[in-house]
Amino acid sequence: MPVYRLLTFPILAPILLGLGLLIWHPVNRRVRSIYIMAACLLTSALSFLCIVLTYQHGGDLLACILVRFSEAFSISLRIDGASMVYGAIVSCLWPLVTVYALDYMSHEGHESRFFAFWLMAYGVVLGVAYSEDFLSLYLFYELLTLTTLPLVMHSMDEKARYAGRKYVIYSLSGAAFAFIGLVFLLNYGVGHLNFTYGGVLDPNLVVGQEDTLLLVFTAAFFGFGVKAAIFPFHGWLPDASVAPTPVSALLHAVAVVKAGAFAVLRLIYFGFGADFLHGTWAQAVVMTGTIVTIVYGSARALRTPHLKRRLAFSTVSNLSYILFAFTLMSPAGMVGGMTHMVYHAFIKITMFCCAGAIIHCSGKEYVYDLEDFGRVMPVVFGVFTVVSFGLIGVPPLGGFAGKWMISEAAVASGNTLAYVGIAALILSTLLTTLYLITIVARAYFPIGELDTAMLAKVHDPGRTMTVPLVILAASGVVLALCSNQVIGFLQMVSRGVV
Repeated sequence: MPVYRLLTFPILAPILLGLGLLIWHPVNRRVRSIYIMAACLLTSALSFLCIVLTYQHGGDLLACILVRFSEAFSISLRIDGASMVYGAIVSCLWPLVTVYALDYMSHEGHESRFFAFWLMAYGVVLGVAYSEDFLSLYLFYELLTLTTLPLVMHSMDEKARYAGRKYVIYSLSGAAFAFIGLVFLLNYGVGHLNFTYGGVLDPNLVVGQEDTLLLVFTAAFFGFGVKAAIFPFHGWLPDASVAPTPVSALLHAVAVVKAGAFAVLRLIYFGFGADFLHGTWAQAVVMTGTIVTIVYGSARALRTPHLKRRLAFSTVSNLSYILFAFTLMSPAGMVGGMTHMVYHAFIKITMFCCAGAIIHCSGKEYVYDLEDFGRVMPVVFGVFTVVSFGLIGVPPLGGFAGKWMISEAAVASGNTLAYVGIAALILSTLLTTLYLITIVARAYFPIGELDTAMLAKVHDPGRTMTVPLVILAASGVVLALCSNQVIGFLQMVSRGVV
């Protein structure tokens, strides 16, 4: 088989294996677990193989067409620098969370159905990462909604059905606005929708249509921004916290919200082009939206006592860190956004897994119920404390590198509104400190009378849940200590070198 076909395997394999699990429906849990882990590890291995081969030999080596509709339209795959970053994040984190999920879901029921869509979602997310053009990205972007919906609605109770309906309505409505942007890119572009660093707009066709195209870009930005939970289109994300915690971890770290941020990256730097957008009213509008979301998400997180919803509003804020960096419309902004994308993925997926372990072992879902939990769940809260400091941005942890690069890019831009964004980042950091340290303080420094009988029954979960937690936290710390190498690679991506 030709080597270029290799890129189809990490996408199609988990989708087909997920469908197989849905049809096969094995009764034996051990057999099912082996099947699921083998599928995830195989997918990750194939994905990393494709990334390595592309890095060594160039993006053309593995480029291929899945389906050709016409000369201008096809579903095609190709890896570039941005694909490497997002694909590597997904391929690294998905198997670790799968190990965690196998234990967590043992008490949730309907495991075969759950993991079938879990595997299919893995392939679809990699499809988003490895798409060669906007049409392919849009296809996988829509499929992502369909494959993650059953995961969000897994329990099928009233809250889950409501969250599912809200998720679908928001996602499909946003995608419709995004699609309008793609239509205009095709009509005012160079004749194709392939990702092109610097954009695909034809300067000759753009003349006299600037305001129309800027309006369309703004609509497409907020359309893709729905999945990135930008205000006021964020409402689906906190409600989706009713999903099983492994789903929440993926939604917030690698699958849905990151797919939205990745699509915005493509839209700005590979679609309309940063040079065309820089200094326009459209840039001011979208940047203002991100600034408002940064502050709003952090403020809502501080006021929310429910643990998972607090973390969900935290994601609303932190995803707009990334979007704010992208709206600077500069290579430095692109680096800052991708830096925070990398480190936030490791931090937030670990946080949600910790929250899931707490709920799984104690049944407690509210911050005020976590008094003295640091003593009875030392591993979980030890990990949670480390990643909390990471999200706050304490050096040398990962959150610091992301915020530093974003702030540096904002200052270098010379944009007055960007300075307002820096103020928003500072305020958000203060609020983040408050809503996370509150949790840590309650766990280690309890106030008032304790329910000793309840605490006697609470303990750390088994190794299949604690080991992934420790590995995730350790990986995030190691990655933070290697921030010079990470940022160096991202700078090459931002210059179009990789």
